Amino acid sequence: MTIREQLEQREHEILAPWASFSDQTKGRARDEEPCDIRPVYQRDRDRILHSKPFRRLKDKTQVFLTPDGDHYRTRMTHTLEVSQNARTIAKALMLNEDLTEAIALGHDLGHTPFGHAGERALDRVCREGFRHNEQSLRIVDHLARGGRGINLTWEVRDGILNHQTRCMPSTLEGQIVRLSDKIAYIHHDMDDAIRAGVLTDADVPSEIGDVLGRTLGERLDTLIHAIISESMGKPVVAMAPPVWEAMQKMRAFMNREVYTNRRVKGEESKAEALVETLFHYYMDHISELPDTLLAKEEAGDSRERIVCDYISSMTDRFAISRYEELYIPRNWSIY
Repeated sequence: MTIREQLEQREHEILAPWASFSDQTKGRARDEEPCDIRPVYQRDRDRILHSKPFRRLKDKTQVFLTPDGDHYRTRMTHTLEVSQNARTIAKALMLNEDLTEAIALGHDLGHTPFGHAGERALDRVCREGFRHNEQSLRIVDHLARGGRGINLTWEVRDGILNHQTRCMPSTLEGQIVRLSDKIAYIHHDMDDAIRAGVLTDADVPSEIGDVLGRTLGERLDTLIHAIISESMGKPVVAMAPPVWEAMQKMRAFMNREVYTNRRVKGEESKAEALVETLFHYYMDHISELPDTLLAKEEAGDSRERIVCDYISSMTDRFAISRYEELYIPRNWSIY
């Protein structure tokens, strides 16, 4: 018996009956020889972790656009916090931690430079529309690893595609990530807003603080415990209703005080204009795209889609440098 088979057997001994078992996956689009050491979801997690799209998350905006300071969240640190919250919940509920972590690490691979500002810009100028969750799936299916994709299991792909509020993953592990994503950004966006001097803990309305807690740590602890206590011993993932209602109020409070705050978001219109300008430039200069993307057009993808592929893959820094190279005049030099 291989190490992988031993681990798969251990899952059946330890995990809840409604967990997603590695040896019961719906499989991959392209069949592969199983690893002798790693079950399929652990293998998927490793593929995401070692991919270039994952590494680029370190220089993509979470909320604060290109902030001065080393401690503001990026899209990568957000992803890691989602993963940690989700793993804590999955372990407590005796669900598949490897699957949970793989979905969490891959859920935001398709985010644009400049966060949701870049996403809005591409969605506006691309006739086919643009949604980062769909782009995340496109990356793992068709764009990563030189255009070959990384051939993930059905369950991980389902969790990545359906992590947003309007969707619902098919597995309980995916549903954990869906909730953990919201918990993570409510927690760390508040932390970053405090660091920036935009808010203090005392600004949180008492109707929210009375339920969730008065500090960052208390709120995070409450939200995680509310999922575990509500879901323990059941084939569901849910949050205790009073805490869910308070979390919705906290999201509304953050939307009002941070996500639409002119002081925080004042530069976003510039970021959107930059992304739109790059989109129109590459629509007119398609030959400047990498060969791996040009091959996608030859295979039948629209020009708009592959331009979105290119721009959405950019980090904040690279997008700014491309814009400067194309549109900002340089000092003349004979050298």
